[in-house]
Amino acid sequence: MNRIDLDDTDRAILDLLGQDARLSNRAIARRLELAEGTVRTRIKRLTDRRLLRFTAITDHRQHGNPEFAFLRIRADMRQAEAITESLRRYPQLRTVIMTLGNFNILAVGLFDSREEIGRITADLLESVPGVLDVQASIVTRSIKYNERIAKL
Repeated sequence: MNRIDLDDTDRAILDLLGQDARLSNRAIARRLELAEGTVRTRIKRLTDRRLLRFTAITDHRQHGNPEFAFLRIRADMRQAEAITESLRRYPQLRTVIMTLGNFNILAVGLFDSREEIGRITADLLESVPGVLDVQASIVTRSIKYNERIAKL
């Protein structure tokens, strides 16, 4: 993985925007005692380098009362890349990441029902080459969730 070099000013700008993405460049400059042009230039550079992206974060309950679940997938590592590409066809899966351990792919999703989770799990096992096992964990209560880490 490439190392990303950020200085203290870049990190301070990212921290402020992480708390409130609607802050103006002028407000950020005032808080950090910088020129507004400096803030504007740094935000553009961070955006160009894809280290910063502006997006609206919505509550998953906007979709009604979905089932929030994690699918842990054990995959043949020789086919892991192809498997992750196959997972793109499921719009319910909002996040797909490769991990280390017994289960090497984690998919996080919002589903209409527990039956839908079962259908997708069965489909993965039956129709995606290299999927060796799938275990679903359905969220029953969210104690602490940081939408900045995994937006649903």
